[in-house]
Amino acid sequence: MSQSLPLVAFIILVALVFDYINGFHDAANSIATVVSTRVLSPMQAVVWAAFFNFVAAFGFGVNVAKTVGKGVVDSAMVDQWVILAGLTGAILWDLITWYYGLPTSSSHALIGGFAGAAVVKGGFGSLIPSGLAKIIAFIVLAPLIGMAVGFTLMVSVYWIFRRARPARVDGLFRRLQLLSAAAYSLGHGTNDAQKTMGIIAILLFSAGYLGPEFYVPFWVILAAHAAIGLGTFAGGWRIVKTMGMRLTKLRPVGGFCAESAGALMLIGTAVGGIPVSTTHTISGSIMGVGATQRLSAVRWGLAGRIIWAWVLTIPLSALLAGVTWLVLPR
Repeated sequence: MSQSLPLVAFIILVALVFDYINGFHDAANSIATVVSTRVLSPMQAVVWAAFFNFVAAFGFGVNVAKTVGKGVVDSAMVDQWVILAGLTGAILWDLITWYYGLPTSSSHALIGGFAGAAVVKGGFGSLIPSGLAKIIAFIVLAPLIGMAVGFTLMVSVYWIFRRARPARVDGLFRRLQLLSAAAYSLGHGTNDAQKTMGIIAILLFSAGYLGPEFYVPFWVILAAHAAIGLGTFAGGWRIVKTMGMRLTKLRPVGGFCAESAGALMLIGTAVGGIPVSTTHTISGSIMGVGATQRLSAVRWGLAGRIIWAWVLTIPLSALLAGVTWLVLPR
């Protein structure tokens, strides 16, 4: 066991680098709406989001981590090389899509990379169909539910405040958006950090460092949340521009409804142990809010490009991870 310790430590470091890049890549999810509505400056927004990304470590359990660690790939097929190749594939895909400003899912990149490396090693029988089916279903369901909830919240707010002065509504929702941005960052932190926790925990389990039962050590929880919080603090400004300023024009009331819809979805699925994409969720929520004005308020051409990137994330990150597994000097 001691001979593999340096390799295990190195892969944990790579996993935390992925988590940092996840926060960097997905910073737009937490801050785009609050920046685009000018409720907070970019620097204030990243500090706010990073803080609540980390605080999420203390409130929502590790059900998503357990799903990723034990519900995607047969643990008998998992070793250090499968995990290292999976992480590498996910990191490469994240960096490619960050460069082109596409808000793709770091979560699905990680799952695709993990699955792709396992398939190259042991064939499709190494995958757990029920776990993958749940994840793939929510590629479709997460943005649709986010869109429906965002649309419903926006219509409800319009009805409740139909007789209020616009200036009063704007002032109220500028304050409320601080709360919705915090809630969304809690959801983002708990859902996304748990995916890295699951990978580190299955690495420790497969290497024999956890004993006979799979669990997520507390130091892994803290490290994963710290890494994603630091990544969010670094920001991902290319994607912020796409999410908050190009997809649709938002006011504070719209930002509040989009973030609240995303927070409800992410916290609910985290408690239920369903690893969903924070990117898909907030994109759908923003589209739902924009659609209450008129359908043309959403730039559907840009939305189409984003959806294509979503569709390609799992297979292409799996391909990158599979190639990495083949070339690793095992």
